[in-house]
Amino acid sequence: MQKIRNFKGFNWIGFYSLYLKEVNRFLNVFAQTVLAPAITTLLFYIIFTISIDREHSITSDYSFSEFLAPGLICMGIMQNAFANTSSSILISKVQGNIVDVLMPPISEYELTFSYSLGGITRGLLVGFAVSLIIYIVVPLKIHNLSIIFYFAFSSSLLLSLLGILCGIWAKKFDHMASITNFIILPLTFLSGTFYSIDRLPELWHFIALWNPFFYMIDGFRYGFLGEGDSNLMIGIIILTLANLFFLLLTIYIFKKGFGLRT
Repeated sequence: MQKIRNFKGFNWIGFYSLYLKEVNRFLNVFAQTVLAPAITTLLFYIIFTISIDREHSITSDYSFSEFLAPGLICMGIMQNAFANTSSSILISKVQGNIVDVLMPPISEYELTFSYSLGGITRGLLVGFAVSLIIYIVVPLKIHNLSIIFYFAFSSSLLLSLLGILCGIWAKKFDHMASITNFIILPLTFLSGTFYSIDRLPELWHFIALWNPFFYMIDGFRYGFLGEGDSNLMIGIIILTLANLFFLLLTIYIFKKGFGLRT
């Protein structure tokens, strides 16, 4: 008698298959999903280093160009991790083929981990591409590689999870554009990517400290420069708790089928 497969455990085949689908989805248009964001980030770098003298010192230890590079790399990681998961789910809903993912014996855990890992892969790939391109312009100094990897991975994970939730919530592309333009981009640009928040007025400095994106970029920059605008441990704790919260929330949303079932 043929043995019936038991899916009570973690479905590794389903998880890996969905993950490969997500990776192949953005690799098939590599020029648009990886190369274009890397070039856009490089343009940001060139424009700001030209408008503000690249040798202009933030402190006596590093110049503005050295300060700017890690922030732009982390920004690229975050934006592309979010774009990957949010667009994948929203397009599947609009085209009506989300059922191809929901029908197979894949649990809410495999769905969450597959989509988020796909977003992490794209985010880190873009970050690596941006790093290589910027390195041609300015050699990047590395203070602590483990801190760089932690904040790169944690930031891409958090934005991947947020992308999943936004993709589930949105019913059309206008909804997603609103989230990107009025929430994601402002939080990114107001997170100290292009400046030190210590130079902000007291009120705006206080507001910046409540921006979770600030701790991602500041911690990532610390891995390169060895110093930041906030306490590194606080950033690690905030990012860890935020990831845990949104991971559990995403699993719960997938389990209940909110925004997915008709």
